[in-house]
Amino acid sequence: MERCDLGERRRGRIWTRRAGAAAPRGVIVNIIHSVQGYHSKTVHFLNVAFNCSGDSLLAGDRQGNIYVFDLNGNRFNLVQRTMQACTALAFNLRRKTEFLVALADYSVKCFDTVTQELVSWMRGHESSVSSISVHGCGKYAITTSTDTAQLWDLDTFQRIRKLNVRQSVGIQKVFFLPLSNTILSCFKDNSVFAWEFDTLHCKYQLPSPVEGSVLFYKVFAVTRDGQILVAGGKSNHLHLWSLELKQLIRIIQMPEKVRAVRHLEFLPDSFDGGSNQLLGVLSQDNIMRFINIETCKLLFDIGSPEEGISTAAVSPNGRYIASVMKNGSLNLYSVQALTQEGNKPPPFMFKVVEDGPKYTPEANKLITKVTSGRSEGPWKSKQSKIQSTLLKLQENTSLENKENELPGGLNKKRLRALLKGFGEYPAKYRMFVWRSLLQLPENHLAFSSLIDRGIHSAFVNIQKEYPIKSRKLLRVLQRTLSCLAHWSAIFAETRYMPLLAFPFVKLFQNNQLICFEVVATVVVNFCQHWFEYFPNPPVNVLSMMENVLAHHDKELLQHLVKYNVTSQVYAWPLLETLLSEVLTREEWLKVFDNIFSNHPSYFLMVVVAYIVCSRAPLLHCNQAADFEYFFHHRNNVDINVVIKEAYHLMEATPLEIHPQRMLDDFTPLTKGQYPVFNKYPMFIVDYQAQEREKIRQEEIEYLRERQLAHESEAKAQEQKAEDEVWYRKQKLLQEAKEQRRKILLEEEEKLAEQRQRLAVVKRELRVKELQLLDASRRRFLNYQQDQLQMELKRLDNEIARRASMREQETAAAVEDVELRWMELESQKQLFEQVAEENLAKAEQKHIDTDWKLQAQRRLRRDDQDREKSYREIVKLLHDNRVKEAELLKAMRETEEKKWEDVVHNKAQLEEEQKAAASADGQRKQFLDDKTNDALELAEKLQREDGCFERLCDLKSRCTERGVEVQQVPRSGNVCLNDMSTLASSPHMSSERRRAELAHRERELMAEVWQLRQRLISQAQARHPPAHFPATTWSP
Repeated sequence: MERCDLGERRRGRIWTRRAGAAAPRGVIVNIIHSVQGYHSKTVHFLNVAFNCSGDSLLAGDRQGNIYVFDLNGNRFNLVQRTMQACTALAFNLRRKTEFLVALADYSVKCFDTVTQELVSWMRGHESSVSSISVHGCGKYAITTSTDTAQLWDLDTFQRIRKLNVRQSVGIQKVFFLPLSNTILSCFKDNSVFAWEFDTLHCKYQLPSPVEGSVLFYKVFAVTRDGQILVAGGKSNHLHLWSLELKQLIRIIQMPEKVRAVRHLEFLPDSFDGGSNQLLGVLSQDNIMRFINIETCKLLFDIGSPEEGISTAAVSPNGRYIASVMKNGSLNLYSVQALTQEGNKPPPFMFKVVEDGPKYTPEANKLITKVTSGRSEGPWKSKQSKIQSTLLKLQENTSLENKENELPGGLNKKRLRALLKGFGEYPAKYRMFVWRSLLQLPENHLAFSSLIDRGIHSAFVNIQKEYPIKSRKLLRVLQRTLSCLAHWSAIFAETRYMPLLAFPFVKLFQNNQLICFEVVATVVVNFCQHWFEYFPNPPVNVLSMMENVLAHHDKELLQHLVKYNVTSQVYAWPLLETLLSEVLTREEWLKVFDNIFSNHPSYFLMVVVAYIVCSRAPLLHCNQAADFEYFFHHRNNVDINVVIKEAYHLMEATPLEIHPQRMLDDFTPLTKGQYPVFNKYPMFIVDYQAQEREKIRQEEIEYLRERQLAHESEAKAQEQKAEDEVWYRKQKLLQEAKEQRRKILLEEEEKLAEQRQRLAVVKRELRVKELQLLDASRRRFLNYQQDQLQMELKRLDNEIARRASMREQETAAAVEDVELRWMELESQKQLFEQVAEENLAKAEQKHIDTDWKLQAQRRLRRDDQDREKSYREIVKLLHDNRVKEAELLKAMRETEEKKWEDVVHNKAQLEEEQKAAASADGQRKQFLDDKTNDALELAEKLQREDGCFERLCDLKSRCTERGVEVQQVPRSGNVCLNDMSTLASSPHMSSERRRAELAHRERELMAEVWQLRQRLISQAQARHPPAHFPATTWSP
C-alpha cells in the first residue's frame, strides 16, 4: 500500500506507481497530512466529495485546508485555506471548477478551484450544516442542519425557500432525488415527505413501517434512478422503500456484529441502468460492508477494527471509493480490485476437457498456489516428471483409474489419501471437493423448468411443521423440496424428506441448483432401496444393518432385542436425518467427507459404527424411551473413532452380509436432463397422491365453503354493523337535531336579550344624544346671549361715545350761538343805527322765506328718503323673516338627524346670524345717520330761536332713549334666559329679539318724525309769513 504525505506542499504527485487492480486490500493510496514542528502531528481529514465525472476528489481537513486530487492526472492541489473546520462538501456544481463548503461558523461558501477565490458567501443557518445536496442540473442546492433546510439558487446565490420545523421534531436530511425534480425530506420522527421542486407542494408521504420493524432513521441512500430508498439507524436492519410504489418492500438484516448503521452509499454500475444493486453499509464497528440488496449477499468489506472508517464517498462512475479513516488519513480504494474475487467464476463451473486429462486454468492456479514456494527450475522438472508419469499411466489405463478421475482435475484416490491423512477436507475447498466427488451435472435448464412449476402443494404450509426462523432458509428449503416433488412424486409423500434435505439446504442456501443436485445425488446413491417398502421404513436396508451389527457385536444386538428395540428405533432415526440430529456441524461435515469419498454402503457402516461405539451407554439403557431419546439427541461419541470403526466394518464384514453386495456403485446424475426416479411402489404413491389430491380438493372445497360462510357471516356482520352504525347515526342525528334546536332556542333567547339590551342602549344613547343636543343648544344660546350682550355693550359704548361727542358739539354750538347772538346784537345795534328797520325786516323775511323753502324741500326729500329706507327696511325684515322661517323649518327637520347635521346647521345658522347682525348694524347706522341729520337740521333751524332748551331736551331724551334701549335688551336678555328652557328651538328667541328691535326702531323713527314736525310747527309759529305792502322803491 502506497502512502502519500501532503506535508507543507501545496501541490504534487499522489502516488509514484499506481497499484490498480493489484492493489493490496483494494487500497490504491493512503493520504495523510502531517505537520512538522516542535510537536509533530497529523491533521485529520473530515469530509470528502467527488465531482460529477468521478475523476477528481475534494477533501477538507480540520484546519480548513481544501485539497483537490486529480485521479487521472495523478496530481493534488491545495485550493483554499478556510482556517476553520468544514462540516460538508459538494463538488458537483454546474460550473465544474466551483465547489461548496460548509464551515464551523454555520456559513456556506463557494470557491473556485482554478482562481482559488471566494465566489459567494451564504449565511442563514443557526446550527452546523450536516449535508449539501445539489440538483442534477447543478443550479440549485439544499443545505441541511438540525433545525432548518434552505434552498439556494447557485446562479445568484440567493436563498429561494426555507424549511422550518419544530425543535422537538428536527431534520435528519433533505436532498434531491437523482434524475428528477423531487425533494425528499427526512425528519427525526421517521416521517419522510416528497416535495415537488417547482411548486414546493407535497407530493406524498411514505407510510409508517409495519409493526415490529420500526427503527429510528439516521442515514439514507437512493439509487441513481431514484426508485429505491434505503434507510438505516440504530439497528442492524435496513429498510428498502419503493418510491414508485410508496411502500416498504424489503427489510435486510445485517450480521449480528452490526448494531447501528452510520452511513449508506450505493456503488454505481455502468450496466445496471441506474438501479444500483451494491450498497455500502458503514456500521458502528467502523467497517463498511458492501452487499447486494437483491440477493442479500455480502460481497466484500473495507476497513477493520484497527483501521476504522468514519465516513466514505463513492465516485459516480463506480471506480473509486474514498474513505476518511479514524486516524485522520484518507484511503482511496479501487472498486475493481475489491470486486476481483467476486467477479471470478465459481469453482464448480469449471469442466474437464473431454479430449484428454488436461487441467483447467483454475486448477493450474490451485496447483501453483500449493507449490508457489518452489523455484522455477525444480517446478519445470517436476512438471515434466508429472507429464511423463501421466503418459505412462495412460498407456496402462485400467477401469479403476478411470473411475478415480473426477471433474476439475481431481483424483478420487488422491483425495482419499488426503482424507486419510487429515481426517477431513479443508473447509475452504470442501464444497468444491464435494461437487467434484458427486460429479454434479449442473443442469440449469432442467432445474429452471422444475423451479418454474412453483411451490408444490405438499410443501405450501411447511412452515407450520418446521418453524424455521430464517425466512430465506425456509424459502430455499421449500423450493428444494418442491423441485424434488416435481422430479418424482414419491418425495411429495415422504414424511422425512425435509429432515434429510435440511443439512444440505443450510450449506448450499446461496446456490439452489447445487443444493437440489446434491440432495438428488444423495437420494439416488446413498438412499438406495429406501422407498421399496413405502410408506414403511426400508426393511431390507435395516435388515442389512442388523446383520452387520449381529456379526460384529452380538451382545449389543441381544440387549436391544431384549428390550424390544428394533432397527426402526436404533438405525432408522439416524438414516432419515443423515445423522444431523446426533452430530454437530463440524462432525457431520467430517463424516460426509468420508461418505462422499467411499462406496454408498459406507453410509450404512457409519450408522452401525455409531451404534457400536455407543454400546456402553446403550447397554445401560433398559427402557424404550431411553433408546428413543438416545438416537434423537447428541451424545458423547468421538466421531474420529466412529469413522475408523466404519472403515474397519467395511473391511471386516463378510461378503455374504456386506451391504456393498446389495447396493450399486455410485452413479452421478445425468447431464442435460435428470434421470427418472421410480424405484418405489408406484400404485401406493399414486393412491396416496390421489387420496391426498382428493383430500386437498375436499379441503379446498371446505375452505371455499368456509370462506363463503365467513364472507356471508362477514357480510351479515358488516350489514349488521352498518345497520347499527346507521341507527346510531340516526340517533346521533336526532340528538344533534334536539341539541341544535335547544341551541337555536337558547340563541333566540340570547338574541332577544341582546335586542332588549340593544334597545336599552339605544334609548340611553338617544337620551344622551338629546342631552348632548340640549347641552349644545344651551351652550349655543349662552353663546348667543353673550354675543348679544357684547353687541349691546358695544352699542351702549358707541351711543355713550356719540352722546359725549354730541354734548361736546352742543356745548361748542351753544358757545358759537352765544357768540353769534352777541355779534348779532352788536350788528343789530349797528344796523339800527346805520340802516333802516324796513330794509332789515325785508331782508330778514326774505331770508326766512328762503330758509322755509329750503326746509320744506329738505323735509320733503328727507321724507322720500325715509320712506324709501322704510321700504328697504321692511323688505329686509321680510326677507329676514322668510329666511328665519326657512331656517326654523330646516332646524325642525334636521332635529331628527345625527349630530353631524346639527353641527352643519349650526355653522349655517351662525353665518345667517352674522348676515342678520350686519343688516341690523346697517339699519342702526342708517337710523343714527338720519337722527344726526335731523338733529343738525333742528339746530340749524333753531340757531336764531330761543329753542336751545328744546334741543337740549331732545338730546337728553335721545340719551334717555338710548339708555332705555340699553336697558331693554338686558331685561329681554333675562326673559330669553327664562324662556330658553321652555322654547323648542333657539331660533324662536332670536325671532322675538329681532321683532322687538324692529318695534323699537319704529318707535324711534316715529319719535324722530314727531320731533321734526314739532320743530317745524314751532318754527312756523315763531316766524309767521310776512305781508309785504304794495309799495315801490323810489330812488
